[in-house]
Parts: sequence; C-alpha cells; structure tokens
Amino acid sequence: MSNQGGLSRRGALQMGSLVLLLGVQQIARGLTILAVRVWPAKDYSRVTIESDAGLKTKYYFIAEPPRLAVDIEGIDLIPALRELVAKVKPSDPNIAGIRVGQNAPGVVRLVVELKQPMMPQVFALQPVAAYQHRLVFDLYPTHVVDPLETLIAERLKDRPPTAAAQTVDPLGDLIAKQSERPALATPPPAADKSPAVAAAPSPPPETVGAGAGSRNKTDRLIIVALDPGHGGEDPGAIGPGGTREKDVVLQIALRLRDRINAVPNMRAYLTRDADFFVPLHIRVQKARRVQADLFISIHADAFFTPRPQGASVFALSDKGASSSSARWMADKENSADLVGGVNVKAKDAQVQKALLDMSTTAQINDSLKLGGAMLGEIGSVGKLHKPRVEQAGFAVLKAPDIPSVLVETAFISNPDEEAKLRSDDYQIQLADALMRGIGRYFAKNPPLARNRPL
Repeated sequence: MSNQGGLSRRGALQMGSLVLLLGVQQIARGLTILAVRVWPAKDYSRVTIESDAGLKTKYYFIAEPPRLAVDIEGIDLIPALRELVAKVKPSDPNIAGIRVGQNAPGVVRLVVELKQPMMPQVFALQPVAAYQHRLVFDLYPTHVVDPLETLIAERLKDRPPTAAAQTVDPLGDLIAKQSERPALATPPPAADKSPAVAAAPSPPPETVGAGAGSRNKTDRLIIVALDPGHGGEDPGAIGPGGTREKDVVLQIALRLRDRINAVPNMRAYLTRDADFFVPLHIRVQKARRVQADLFISIHADAFFTPRPQGASVFALSDKGASSSSARWMADKENSADLVGGVNVKAKDAQVQKALLDMSTTAQINDSLKLGGAMLGEIGSVGKLHKPRVEQAGFAVLKAPDIPSVLVETAFISNPDEEAKLRSDDYQIQLADALMRGIGRYFAKNPPLARNRPL
C-alpha cells in the first residue's frame, strides 16, 4: 500500500462512467471475493472486503470534495462488488456513497465519497477465526466532538436555569488535565447504613457518592464508562440459537445507561453505542478521556460445552490470574483485537498500549471493591459461576486511574442462559442489579470532590 498524489478532475469524471461496468460478470484472476461489509458509526465508518487471498492495493485521498480512491490490483470487476455499492445507507454519518469500476486490465478502482473531511486508514488483515483475508478502510472524521463537553452539556441542560446560571466556568473541573487530578485513593468508608443508589426511581443527588450524614457530600458530575464488548467485525461468542454476544451486551448496556442517566448528578458514557468495533486500548482511552469514575465492561461468557452457567465478575491482576479459567477468559477476551481488526501500523497504537500497562495497586484494590459490590447484587437475580471476584490480565481493565471490572452476564453457550440473555425480563433485572452495585460501591467509596462542584 502506498499513498499517491491527487487525481485530475477529468480522471474523476472517467471513474463515474466506469460504474456502468458493474453488470459485466467477470471472474477475478484466481481470487474470490467472499463478502463485503459496511459498518457505519459516528466515531468512524469501516468498509471491509473479504477474499480468499490477499489483495494488493494503492490508495489516494482527495480533499475537495473529500473522497478516497482505492486501486485493487490483480482482480477484474465481479458482481460481488455491486453489493458494496448498495450497502451504503443514507444514514451513514461519514460515507455518501461508493462507486466502483474497472480502471485498467486487472485493476478495479473503488471511490468512497465522503460527507466530511476524513483521516482514512487502509490496511490488510490476515485470516483469523471465521474470517479469511480482509481489506479494511477505516474512515475517521477529522473533526471530533469532545465527549466530555457533551456530557457536561447534558448535565447543565437538566439543571434548573438558576443553578446553571450561577455556575462559574463549568468546564474548569472536568476538563482538567489528568495530571491535575488527585491520585486514586480509597476515602474512609461511610457508615454501613448508607443508602445505595436505587435503579429507578433515582435518589436525590446528595445520596450518590456520599454516605448518609456525611459532611462531604459530592455534588458533581459522576461519570460511569460502560463498555459493551465486541461489536462490528467481532461478533463475540455466538449461542447455540444464533444469539450474538455483541448484540445482547449492547442492549444491557443501553438499559444500564438509562438508569445511570436518571440520577441527576450521574452520566453514563458508552465506548460504543451501536454495532461497530472498538480496539481494546481505545476503549480504555475513551474512558480516560471523559475522566470516568468507573469503567464497567459487559460481556457474555462462553465455553466449549453447553453445561457451564452463571455470571462472573473480573478485575485486573498484576500477579497472574487467580485461576486457570480466569486466565483462559482473559486470553479469549484479549483476542478481540485480532478478530475485530486493528491497524497495527497506526502511529501511536503500540505506544498507547504500553502506557496502559501502568496498573496500580490502588486501582486494583478499588476494582475488587467495585466487583464485590456488583457480584453481590448480580447473585440476587441469577446464578453465579464463581462466588468471588476473579482476576487476570484483561487488556480492557488497564486504566491505571479508574476502578475497572469486566462482567460476564451469563453463559451464552448454555441454551437456558442464552434464552435469558435474549429476554427483556432478565436484561431489566440485570441492569437493575448492576445499578444497585454501582450504588453500593459509591456509598462506601465516595468519589473525590472537586474544588468547584458542577
């Protein structure tokens, strides 16, 4: 792959006429296109071409109007590429359309027309899991809305006008540099009789983040990062009835989001709110960017046989896995990047992964407290696979300054639990239990106050 210069206007017009060649049923030169997929999301849009052999490409980015041209060498136009044109929906936030044509003998050109300026990444993925060779175009908007500003704007919108008017510099506290944030520490526990956060209706804001009778009530925006596992190219585990892990965990996360947002001084931030793939280290970066107080990754367990059942909660370990099953689980979840597809040549990917290896004892201790609070509540709505919080080296739990847990909601490989995961009743009960667990944690571990509460 190489980045070449711009295309002339005449050449662009010629490309438009090449769309007529879509009806030509030619066969690729010893190569088969197995599938084409488009994954739209506000974070970025992905286009994937899967084939039974690697594709050699050259690509060109044209700024005005924004579009990406990709020449695929060693292939002639085939009907399978017609599907790619039709897969772009009007609702795609980034892609306006795709044109395809035979640019030269043995060279097919794709032109991806964009709705806004983009930073494209074009890369190849080797066969893994159920996939053969994949050619991937990731299209990232150059203008990205600050997610923390969005959360703060939502908070101010919900406050009474007089209170919002009296707030001075509301961004000052929450858009502080990470280095200015107090070191993670465990505050003195509140009284055991402190009320927890109810799922619905929500308690008044002063009961969230401080024990009853506490003089240090925290009236600021508390941010809980919710991380629905897998997504996009990575379906996660698939149950015997065809239920995909990525779908049910997103549904559960959305239910939990609604419960968190019902509390006046709390906001949920989702690492993904639709069906798209997010690399593991990016999930952690997203949580740190909004200065999350908690990070909760939601998954559905699976095993080779249908017998295992029950929910589990995991925290990070810096001393090896707490059991062989926890180690196996961490290895399985950490392989998500291989299945979902990460551009290993991205400039800072490896650097960022290295920075997230700085786990701290305080973070792990607080994560165990959060996990214990959640495990106790989850056990009230279903079976537990393990009665205690397990630990292993989960990549997604490596934020050095955010208490982080991974919740395996049930075994999707168990037919009975797969049916539960698909049911509204169980999803509601589970979201309520997770919300109660968050409340129990904050009741005993109030978030640190800021100089000017928001």
